[in-house]
Amino acid sequence: MQRPWEADSEARFRRRLGKTAAELGNSRTTNDCPDIWELDNGDIAIVGRDMTTAFADRLPADVRIGVDERLIVIPGNMLSAAKPDIRDA
Repeated sequence: MQRPWEADSEARFRRRLGKTAAELGNSRTTNDCPDIWELDNGDIAIVGRDMTTAFADRLPADVRIGVDERLIVIPGNMLSAAKPDIRDA
């Protein structure tokens, strides 16, 4: 059965949403994550810490993580900083 949405591995990075981790004080170097990017197909790419295992036994009853998915955590200030760059639905 095909999923209603599938990630496009051919998509390219279009633009950063918000500020870099260094600008927000979430990184000491330019080599650290996290980051939020819009892809050229309109999807969003998140770079963050893989916390799938750490949260596995605490997921809400209606949250599922597929075998090819990961639960990624980013700092709240990073998403707040990206808000002006995120298009309205």
